[in-house]
Amino acid sequence: MKKIVLILIFLSTTINAQTDSKIYDIINNVSANRIKKDIKTLTEFGTRNTFSDTISNTRGIGAARRWIKAQFETISKNCNNCLTTFYQKDFVTKKGNRRVPHDAWVVNVVAIQKGTKYPNRYIIMSGDIDSRASNTMDFTTDAPGANDNASGMAGTIEVARVLSNYKFESSIVYVGLSGEEQGLFGGAGLAKYAKEKQWDIVGVLNNDMIGNIKGVDGVIDNRSFRIFSEPVPANETERQRRARRFYGGEVDGISRQLARYIYKTTKTYMPEMNPMMIYRLDRFGRGGHHRPFNDLGFAGIRIMEAHENYTQQHQDIRTENGIKYGDTFEHVNFEYAKKLTAVNAITMASLALSPPSPKNVGIGGIVEASVKLQWDKVEGAKGYKIYWRDTTSPTWDHSRYVGNVNRFLLEGIVIDNFLFGIVAVGKNGHESIVSFPSKIVRKW
Repeated sequence: MKKIVLILIFLSTTINAQTDSKIYDIINNVSANRIKKDIKTLTEFGTRNTFSDTISNTRGIGAARRWIKAQFETISKNCNNCLTTFYQKDFVTKKGNRRVPHDAWVVNVVAIQKGTKYPNRYIIMSGDIDSRASNTMDFTTDAPGANDNASGMAGTIEVARVLSNYKFESSIVYVGLSGEEQGLFGGAGLAKYAKEKQWDIVGVLNNDMIGNIKGVDGVIDNRSFRIFSEPVPANETERQRRARRFYGGEVDGISRQLARYIYKTTKTYMPEMNPMMIYRLDRFGRGGHHRPFNDLGFAGIRIMEAHENYTQQHQDIRTENGIKYGDTFEHVNFEYAKKLTAVNAITMASLALSPPSPKNVGIGGIVEASVKLQWDKVEGAKGYKIYWRDTTSPTWDHSRYVGNVNRFLLEGIVIDNFLFGIVAVGKNGHESIVSFPSKIVRKW
């Protein structure tokens, strides 16, 4: 009997520790040298202010976005035209926009790698094309924007280079967004475009500043990074808000589940890294390009360095009191940028290889010593796994694989003391993002 118990424990551990060797290959294929080269090129456009020169081939945002599009096109050529590349743009006017010096087109560069099974299911990685000087209205002064945000843009290009060598069931979007410094215009434009095209967006990974390891507070850290996520969708209904009051879920919105997925994937495949889930939409009083997607009800998070240096953000290049100000090339740590780029790559690959998340998840078990869970089955799943955690835990700490069923009774667990969720598990072992219950089961 003792041998049987030990075998069962071993099998359970083996199942829970299952990994995909392809994900390790993806990590190894991310190149710090390519990221370094691309950051250098982006800084050499002088300024990439959204309202800077669009005609020159060597200076300004026009030259920068044409170069980015050319990179995506070269990547596509190398993968047998696996990417569809285009500009997505919206016209922004000075009227009513205090950070807009003149009317202009805000142009995003988009590259789509279509999925083989779920072509309308999208995972998006974004970096920002634009940079700024101390005065955001100043579109002529040099603003190299090496870390903010050539690092995120170079990371996005690098992920496209790596993942384009593979085929995925879901579609992946690599995008350079413009107009971030003037009011998140690029993200707002693409989010609206996605809504109009009825894209089924799994999640948006916004990368903004992924190359600095030395904080203004003196801390040096090349392993920690932050994942910002809002607690619940901004467009939730009043009925959903009232339900949360009685049944829980204050920190279990779709963006928070995406953040937990990144955390879990990182700890599984890159355990040396320290992902920090920050329970905020963004930094205190500040914003990023995932927010416009959140505003329309899409899951989206921000990945960025753990320790910022404000002398190198939004600063004219100068020296004052012995301090060198300016977001210049020499301040970027390329090995660190490689690590955060790899975090993006493995998260997107895992999501694109997984089945969709279960829908219509219901939960019950009031005044019982058991928990009832039911859900709709999804195409492509070989089975389902129940996750649960203490109500104060940030991560899903317990799980049970329950097979190819659409309902299950967890016996001996009191519903009051935990929070629960369901994932779909693909034949390849990859899991969907956790679906948090959206309704109450009263009859079983």
